[in-house]
Amino acid sequence: MKREEYISDETVVKRAKEAVRIELEKKKALDVPIIIYDSETQIIYQEYSDGTRKEVSKRMRRGRYSEWIKEKT
Repeated sequence: MKREEYISDETVVKRAKEAVRIELEKKKALDVPIIIYDSETQIIYQEYSDGTRKEVSKRMRRGRYSEWIKEKT
């Protein structure tokens, strides 16, 4: 593949965001709950199409995987 045939990083990001938006709309239309992570409270929610939220879980570990795997060994 030639260099001229590549798409730019901005285009990739734009397409990825649009794909996520479409998938969220699809789940809302099918009345399928979506999973949302609130980074401020570090709580995982299940959100339904009517806007109600149900707490699923709290964050279990802090830090990166590589950091806490070293602690085990």
